[in-house]
Amino acid sequence: MMTSLVCASHSPLLYCYAREPEDWQGLQRAFAERAQAVSEFDPELVFAFGSDHFNGFFLKTMPAFCVGLSAEAAGDIGGFAGPVNVPGKIAVACVEYLRNSDIDSAVSYKMTIDHAFSQTISIMLGSLTSRPLIPVFINCITTPFVPFRRTRMLGEAIGRYALTLNKRVLFLGSGGMSHHPTRYYPEHGMGEEEVEAWKLSGGDDPGSLTPAQWLERLEVMHHEGAEMIARGERTARDMRLNPASDRRFLELFTQDRLEEYDDWDQHELVEQGGIGSMELHTWIAAACAHKAAGGNLPVLDFYTVAPELGIAAGIVHAD
Repeated sequence: MMTSLVCASHSPLLYCYAREPEDWQGLQRAFAERAQAVSEFDPELVFAFGSDHFNGFFLKTMPAFCVGLSAEAAGDIGGFAGPVNVPGKIAVACVEYLRNSDIDSAVSYKMTIDHAFSQTISIMLGSLTSRPLIPVFINCITTPFVPFRRTRMLGEAIGRYALTLNKRVLFLGSGGMSHHPTRYYPEHGMGEEEVEAWKLSGGDDPGSLTPAQWLERLEVMHHEGAEMIARGERTARDMRLNPASDRRFLELFTQDRLEEYDDWDQHELVEQGGIGSMELHTWIAAACAHKAAGGNLPVLDFYTVAPELGIAAGIVHAD
């Protein structure tokens, strides 16, 4: 068995920014170099750890963890729509292994993923169907938060399961770093009535937006947001882009000190680096899986603060 790790930020504004970020070319080179390395590694199986932005998971039932036994990507802005190549039998066996390891993951026989998965998958693998891939959802966008300790344990169990497979396995984490997209995805109870109804029901509530209206809202608002950033009406401070918070995370991440996240105050992290910092759960899970499967230390490929993209963007890998 051979293992590889890639963790990378995502943002809808990668595809609709109004002003090119200062480090745009460097970011694109880093994406391309890592995608080339993944192609050369030629994974036979990918575990993709991602979150959701109320496109597939809603507040009426919000699991801490969920493994997709089949999946399709929604066409939200920044995402890539279409079916995912999920090896169902392997996914079921993974869930059985997790539950026998005291990790109670939910399952979805028809998981809907959004750009939190599909953007990084498409950038790194070329498409949603190019490799057998098991999506692992982690709730990163709403309270009550999942403890980082539980995410570490999830990742370690998946890594141990991967060791039972005679395959080249890629662990892919998508999200972070510091950012605070509550303009588009408001905190519970803070949105307009039809938005709150959507977040709760995904369109089932009569007062909710329809799926088409939700996607149109995201499209319009992200283009508006890009223009606001270009005009200086939204700043890095507004978006909680915080290099100090990101450096603190990366220092532990690249020094194999993953257990130290267990004691982090997540509410404090959100205050410093935005709700988008919770997406670093996906990095922790992927890195712990990689480590448990025998992988080497992560290395930072690229980091930049890019207000034009609404994020502080990072890319990390390990072999």
